[in-house]
Amino acid sequence: MLHRTIHPTPPRTQATVAMGFVTGMLAGLGRRGIDPASLLSRTGIDIADSANRIPIDRYAALYNALNRQLDDEGFGLFSQPMRTGSFEFLCRGCLSAPTLAEALARASRFLHIVLPDLAVHIRRAHGQAELVISESRRLAEQPDDAGRVFAFEWLLRLLHGLACWLAGRGIALDSVIFPYRRPAHSADYALIFTEDSRFAPTVPGGNGTLVASFNANLLDLPIRRDEAALTAFLVGAPGKITTLYRRDREMVTRIRDLLRTALPDSPSLDAIADRLHLSPRTLHRRLEEEGSSFRAIKDALRRDMALARLAKSRDSVAQVAADLGYADTSAFYRAFVDWTGMAPLHYRQRLSRND
Repeated sequence: MLHRTIHPTPPRTQATVAMGFVTGMLAGLGRRGIDPASLLSRTGIDIADSANRIPIDRYAALYNALNRQLDDEGFGLFSQPMRTGSFEFLCRGCLSAPTLAEALARASRFLHIVLPDLAVHIRRAHGQAELVISESRRLAEQPDDAGRVFAFEWLLRLLHGLACWLAGRGIALDSVIFPYRRPAHSADYALIFTEDSRFAPTVPGGNGTLVASFNANLLDLPIRRDEAALTAFLVGAPGKITTLYRRDREMVTRIRDLLRTALPDSPSLDAIADRLHLSPRTLHRRLEEEGSSFRAIKDALRRDMALARLAKSRDSVAQVAADLGYADTSAFYRAFVDWTGMAPLHYRQRLSRND
């Protein structure tokens, strides 16, 4: 009898969220003089270090706990609360729409009722569609206020995630123009939204507009979900759908796992395509459909693993760099500064001081 050796599937790397998304989410509490300490304690989140990153499941838990505490799915950021249950009724209102275009039109009308501070419109012209989110009133005096930045991030992510789920496929955003200066956590935008994320600061005192562009043909996609699917979808919602890194990214996840298993080797796109029995061109197209790229996946994986190693081990920076497939330590240093704004040793020292 032949015995086949079964190799266990390597564990997936826990995706993480930049601290900027957490502090933005909490901005509404600060405006109301509410101490977030108990919420943060219950969800196991420490915001003392701005360079720290938060596991995605804790981010989702904080999201839902904050909604419940305030009875406001808008986090206390707007002139009127968006009462708990609003997201569910948004989904139900879109479910019977024949196409994605009609579903987004219904979403726009519903949000006009429950979220009057932000107006949502869909435009279509010359083969491109635009999802437009505009301030009906200024959300903050300062255009780069953390709560204002988060409000735009949150609503785009919510509508984009809902659209992907309703259509049963990834909807790639070709570009997004955000109405504020580039935030410190903008490196995460490539995996959350699109690599072509641009920043056009709003003039102080003026109202801002976000414009997300995608292929207009996608608006004609039929809605593929029903009540049974919605019941499962709402488990853990709305925090689940807005956990930033899209759950519809099957190919992104598979490639991330393959790259992690191969470390310290750094396979090329061609080599990964061969492992997946795809042509490089097909793989590139699939990643575009999921709104990502091979380079973005590799960078995000290295970043998450580097931060974890520096926080939880005593390995030298040179050893961490080598284990992550960097040819020399200086290249790792440059990448790490791009991710966190500081050198690896400084990052580790800050973690030690906060222990």
